[in-house]
Amino acid sequence: MNNAADPALEATALSRSFVGGDGRELAVLEGVELHVEAREAVAIVGSSGAGKSTLLHLLGALDQPTSGEVRIGGRNVSALDTEALAGIRNETVGFVFQFHHLLREFTALENVMMPCLIAGLSWRAAGERARDLLAAVGLDRRLEHRPAQLSGGEQQRVAVARALSNEPVVLLADEPSGNLDAHTSEELHDLLFHLRGDRGLAMVLVTHNRELAERTDRILELKDGRLRDSAGV
Repeated sequence: MNNAADPALEATALSRSFVGGDGRELAVLEGVELHVEAREAVAIVGSSGAGKSTLLHLLGALDQPTSGEVRIGGRNVSALDTEALAGIRNETVGFVFQFHHLLREFTALENVMMPCLIAGLSWRAAGERARDLLAAVGLDRRLEHRPAQLSGGEQQRVAVARALSNEPVVLLADEPSGNLDAHTSEELHDLLFHLRGDRGLAMVLVTHNRELAERTDRILELKDGRLRDSAGV
């Protein structure tokens, strides 16, 4: 059980290096510090190749840091084994990517149910939760549609509902509207901030979209492997 006083997400002295084809070590992140409170929304901006997606993968336990640690809801996830990490990802972190990554052979309802079933909910309970979430994102009449039968904006709404299916501590979004037109992007942004308020989510958004970044509580720039305040971005 997470302590309500714990920050939603923390990164301390977080570094990540990769070994290039020439055998040399390339440092992408160096000593990143991040502290996100419950219900807080933070935007991370920076040039292409700065390491924003790498950072988000570390924050969401999709990758392990070279050094430093990540805490989600007060729990250190940096030293967990593979099975424990999978549980953390499924139960405490919601992910929304630029591309929805929906399972094309399943309906919208089944896609949203999937994380619940993996977490051990019954088919009935998972179905009820998925229906509620799809209604919350305005898709209660599209439950039985497969991804190919949905518009790009609708597919991304299903992805948002799926990300929230296990009531995560924090929602991580990597260019969530990067594949959508301007009008659909604005609708998605409105939805994200409505859900944040309605469900008490913390959010970390990686984005090149200035309007989306300016709606958050803080804007941080990733540059030279480190995060810094960037109120003027």
